[in-house]
Amino acid sequence: MPVRRAIVALGLLAGLVSGCVPDGRSSPSPPGGGSPPRAESAPAAPLDWRPSNLPPPPASAGRVMPRDAVACAGRWYVVGALADPAGATRPAAWSSPDASTWTPLRLTARSPYGAENVLAAVGCRGGRIAAVGAKSGGVHGNPRVSGWRQAADGSLVEVPAEFELFGGPDAVNVGRIVGGPRGWLIAGNRATGAAAWLSPDATDFRLVSGVPGLAVDGAGRPWAADAAAVPQGWLLVGSVLPAGRADVDPAVWTSADGRGWRRQVLSTDGVPEDLQRVVPVGERVVAVGRRGAGFGSWVGGAGGWRAAGGFGRATGGAPPRVLGLAAVAGGALVAGSDGAASLWFTTDGDDWSGRRAPVALPAGADATVALAGAGDRVLLLVDGGAGGGVWTARLPAG
Repeated sequence: MPVRRAIVALGLLAGLVSGCVPDGRSSPSPPGGGSPPRAESAPAAPLDWRPSNLPPPPASAGRVMPRDAVACAGRWYVVGALADPAGATRPAAWSSPDASTWTPLRLTARSPYGAENVLAAVGCRGGRIAAVGAKSGGVHGNPRVSGWRQAADGSLVEVPAEFELFGGPDAVNVGRIVGGPRGWLIAGNRATGAAAWLSPDATDFRLVSGVPGLAVDGAGRPWAADAAAVPQGWLLVGSVLPAGRADVDPAVWTSADGRGWRRQVLSTDGVPEDLQRVVPVGERVVAVGRRGAGFGSWVGGAGGWRAAGGFGRATGGAPPRVLGLAAVAGGALVAGSDGAASLWFTTDGDDWSGRRAPVALPAGADATVALAGAGDRVLLLVDGGAGGGVWTARLPAG
């Protein structure tokens, strides 16, 4: 337990170190020199947001707790949980052909903790989804993590795991799940450093940790925050906390097979920076995270990685935190909290402009905001703690 607490503290430090930029100042310059990021554009006209409801499964009631969403093979999926008045939870998921009319999915739990899971992340591969859920329990109250796979009939089935696969004495966190041509990957962290869990079919995950590139070494302590499938294999994004320093540097990891990893630190200029979310956008990859007291983006492609535009600024000492990121036709949309939660859109990672949300986005540590995109449509889900909602909109051409 002391080791776990120390590692979690380092992870929190990687997400909390930031300053404040007074109003009127431009965003910080990009790491590694070069031209400063372009100025953030003025907010554009509001999107035509349309609300929809997530109905509880038949013969059940409770507060809806949406946590993540994905577009998959022409359908939209939302995963999360239901909570009864006493706070007890049960896993829940919904699907829709149009992101407007939702149908609850049937879920089959195969363990006591699975029956209480909150599904926190969902991915898509080959027209089917897979999810990751957890419920704290046991003597020490550690998260008991389960995988969930979609069966041929569309239902979700729990895939119970041995406790030490995701937990155990080296456990730190289990994060996002992504599907790709080579199977499935879950990003996370262990006491040894960054980690990845791999499976060809979402039924039997194998942990990869403590290997060169992912492991803690003389260059510092790695932290993996998100993942993406790319043509060359797999990509992890996050940060490295160098020994003897209190600020982190942005980092990416690449792997052809998920077993051997190559780490690349994108900046070492002393400005607190990290990568928190990543998404493929056309032939490029756009990663978004903290840059000083605001947000920054990095763009990867055949020519390598470059620092791109900056946007937002922290207010009142609040640390910049990316809440969601989605690729849509013509660019990417990000939800972030820099004291107050907001939406921004970019076509290239350089120019960012504000987009109005349909409701005030919650910015607290326990709040949930997630995005999913397909074509010119974007889905926004919000849960501030009193019940979640879902909205969809079309992005106008241009």
